[in-house]
Amino acid sequence: MNPPTSQADHLASWQLRLGAMDANAEELQHLAPGRDKLETVLTGAQAAFQTQSSATAAKQEASRELEARIAEGRLVMAFLNAGLREHYGKESEKLKEFGLQPFRGRQPKPAKPEPPPPPLPEDVR
Repeated sequence: MNPPTSQADHLASWQLRLGAMDANAEELQHLAPGRDKLETVLTGAQAAFQTQSSATAAKQEASRELEARIAEGRLVMAFLNAGLREHYGKESEKLKEFGLQPFRGRQPKPAKPEPPPPPLPEDVR
């Protein structure tokens, strides 16, 4: 039998061992204190596993709730941004106070110099 590697493997191994020890309790009376301790550890580990599972589910639910709130907040921010631009004007420097960029017009693109015409072949000259 392979040694347990995951937490679930350990719990399954402990349950198997406790079942076998219960079936052979008369022969293994001298190991009863260790068996009782393993049973206590197993019970605690199962409770911790349940707590962990509940916490994982709660974390997933909280993540979904957070995503929904963020989506709702983005819509509200878009509404408020439009309202602020409408109220102050899209070019007003007052928008910077609200964390918005005022429209300052487009910068003209620098004119590209025309490339020199290709040299003519020598036989055409």
